[in-house]
Amino acid sequence: MKWLGLLRLVSLSECIVIIPLRKVKTMQEILSEKNLLNNFLEEHAYRLSQISTRNSNITSVPMRNFLDLSYVGNIIIGTPPQEFWVIFDTGLSDLCVPSISCSSPSHTRNAFKYYEFSTSWDMNMPFSIIYGTGIRKGFLTYDTIQTGDLVSTDQPFGLSLELNKFDNTPFDGLLGLNYPRMSAIGAIPIFDNLKKQGAISEPVFAFYLSKCRVSGCVVMFGSVDKDYYQEGLNWVPLDKIADRRINMDHISMKRKVIACSGGCHVIVDTGTSVILGPTRPVNNIQKLITPAQGSEHYVSCFAINTLPSILFTINGINYPMPAQAYILKDSRGHCFGTFKENRVSTSTETWILGDIFLRLYFSVYDRGNDRIGLAPAV
Repeated sequence: MKWLGLLRLVSLSECIVIIPLRKVKTMQEILSEKNLLNNFLEEHAYRLSQISTRNSNITSVPMRNFLDLSYVGNIIIGTPPQEFWVIFDTGLSDLCVPSISCSSPSHTRNAFKYYEFSTSWDMNMPFSIIYGTGIRKGFLTYDTIQTGDLVSTDQPFGLSLELNKFDNTPFDGLLGLNYPRMSAIGAIPIFDNLKKQGAISEPVFAFYLSKCRVSGCVVMFGSVDKDYYQEGLNWVPLDKIADRRINMDHISMKRKVIACSGGCHVIVDTGTSVILGPTRPVNNIQKLITPAQGSEHYVSCFAINTLPSILFTINGINYPMPAQAYILKDSRGHCFGTFKENRVSTSTETWILGDIFLRLYFSVYDRGNDRIGLAPAV
């Protein structure tokens, strides 16, 4: 499916870039009409704004929100310029978009026409990346990439020749913001390249993922705009830098610990749509949310007004998530829970807090000090 509409990228200042995110309802409506929501949640739970600011150090980029589960923004590649919708993903390091030579039948979106670009050159280096949602295969290439008002020259990125299980997704590619050591194609990530080329004043980026209906969600580079969060930022040091892993104290409901009882790890990830955790704790939480329901995902909509908040305690600070956040309603009026089993096995109990959590909390990724900041979003 081709998703129409382009977001205008506006230069707000020379140092701070804010990219807006907008909500796309069409995906939810199509999935509901075709009764594919369960399959979508099963396959796409893991991996897979232009707003004015007074801070001259921040660059903001607009983004769109689809299904209240994922957020996409606009980038420009090459000369002449070609626009792409991408997910800004803190769990990945690489940028990948489809090639015009992509042979996958599911590919009906924008494709990179490398032979038309004067600034494009390739290394004929093949790659294969396995995501939680599917597989991308292709080759490495280089070109100029614009994100908001930031321009990265000689930027390596992946051109996909084959896409597997990326059907019906309203985005073209993925733009990773993780550390260089996590690159699956051995390339310098665009954020690190921008810093290396002096385009970003500080090695910091941040996300505001409100439950936006048309606009309002943003990712910002170079600094932090305080207008997007309340109170102060609570900083949490990374326990494992490579995958942005931090320590979590426990998860509780009504003052009773329901998961992570002895402490565990947590990954804050904008590329994950829901809340992912180990099988047994997730099943226990699902039973607390909907003890009488037979479906793995759907719950009674009456539960939204009766269920208590679930608290994630991180570094001694409670981050409550009300039922209105962890239970969503589709266009047909059916409600579903957003706690899902993480099928990637880990040696220790590990949770992934995705966009469902991040809609409530403004998040800052301080690369210079290897820490993450969280604060209630406005």
